[in-house]
Amino acid sequence: MANPWFLKGHTACAGCGCTIAIDEMLKAVGPDVVVVNATGCMEIVSSMYPSCNWNVPYLHSLFENVPAVASGVSRAFKALGKKGVVLGFSGDGGAYDIGFGALSGAMERNEDMMFVIYDNEAYMNTGVQRSGATPFHAATTTSPQEVAGKREWKKDMSFIAAAHRIPYVATANIGFPVDFKNKLKKAKEKKGFRLVTVYANCPIGWRHDSALTIDIAKKAVESGMWHLFEIEDGAFKRTYRPKQFIPLEEYLKPQGRFKHLTPDMVKEAQEHVNKTVAELDRLEGCKVDFKYLE
Repeated sequence: MANPWFLKGHTACAGCGCTIAIDEMLKAVGPDVVVVNATGCMEIVSSMYPSCNWNVPYLHSLFENVPAVASGVSRAFKALGKKGVVLGFSGDGGAYDIGFGALSGAMERNEDMMFVIYDNEAYMNTGVQRSGATPFHAATTTSPQEVAGKREWKKDMSFIAAAHRIPYVATANIGFPVDFKNKLKKAKEKKGFRLVTVYANCPIGWRHDSALTIDIAKKAVESGMWHLFEIEDGAFKRTYRPKQFIPLEEYLKPQGRFKHLTPDMVKEAQEHVNKTVAELDRLEGCKVDFKYLE
């Protein structure tokens, strides 16, 4: 079924997970929204003059200041007595790294907006450079496979956001669209800053067959490489946990960005995933009141 709020004709690559995320996002949020979009892949493929695929009010802002611009729109709504959702939308570069200062400031002020990060785990639009969201061992053009890929673990944006004491934080995945849309609908009904980070793969940057986009997205969750949870008013809750996790290698093998991994490197990554799963199991049902952690 065609989406009346995100029109056909964008120029994204075949199998692009980020456009799937946009489509599902606007279906869940609906037309009563102003979208503020950072420079990046999704801005380039969807709003290149003279065409635009966004059939909702849409602002393109710089890489680094979408949260600031969205804050202004939100405050203008309040000053004018208008109702509507303000939705910041950014890739991991515009949120995890270049735009993190503005994002942290908006969260600290608890600005009344939704913010969705489409996490494709590198700076894809400018040539597949590593970002704070790039996972350990992944090869990019600035963390080449000749030196075993990126040497740092992925930044944990969700728990960083929760430490700002905002009312709602959630993770999502394009392979689990019902979970994604349910979280967006819940976030829409709340006040204050609400952050949803959605896993959205890039077949070009990750070097996998474009027909495997959804399959790989699902395997990210089934292997424990990506987790589905929400932190609502400080309370942690998983929204899906596999009964039996698949070996991490099943997720890594179809992706060219991991083709350089040795058995020892796969083992190291598997051990990290196992520890993460155990830590999230420990947190299940707990409430962390960050205001006492100052």
